[in-house]
Amino acid sequence: MDIWIMKSMTKMLNKSYWEDRYQNKEDFWNAKSITTPLKEYIDQLEDKSVHILVPGVGHGHELVYLLKQGFTQSVGVDFTTMAFEQTIENEPSITKDVVVLADFFQHQGKYDLILEQTFFCSLPIEKRKDYVQKMHELLQPEGKLVGLLFDTTFDLDTPPYGGNREEYLALFEPYFTIEVMERAFNSIKPRQDRELFIILKKKIWHKKSF
Repeated sequence: MDIWIMKSMTKMLNKSYWEDRYQNKEDFWNAKSITTPLKEYIDQLEDKSVHILVPGVGHGHELVYLLKQGFTQSVGVDFTTMAFEQTIENEPSITKDVVVLADFFQHQGKYDLILEQTFFCSLPIEKRKDYVQKMHELLQPEGKLVGLLFDTTFDLDTPPYGGNREEYLALFEPYFTIEVMERAFNSIKPRQDRELFIILKKKIWHKKSF
């Protein structure tokens, strides 16, 4: 892809772009609730004091579920809370303040766990290396990045953007120990056989390959 196209695409995927998509209901990847793989992962966590980040929170079904399960040190980060506010309309105990309004790549903090759910695929392809480095920066030593990546490609000029296991291994291995990167067995029906479930543990010493 030409460099000027990449720059223009990065600029396009900003706050206004996402608010327009949410307002026009062009967020067909909204699963309407927390997806099964992440729910089952969260359900087996025992330490409710862990600091958890949900980047690109969007509708925030994962964040709402975490908070309702007692994971009070959970926050989201996104350009906008427009979609999240729709989700919490019937959740009086949860306010939009649990979402930090910021560019993910400028966000500062330290987390034990970061949950990935359709944020990676929303980014322009050329931002993926930055994503990996930022995730590594935000995680505590021994921290983990857990979630789902699309194991398919999309014939689209706009998000979501897909990929495959080989591409993801090349991206993540310099910074993370790959504990799990396998086809998800419990994906929701529209995504069956098209997702990889990942558990990636932060490397303390890593080789910078890009």
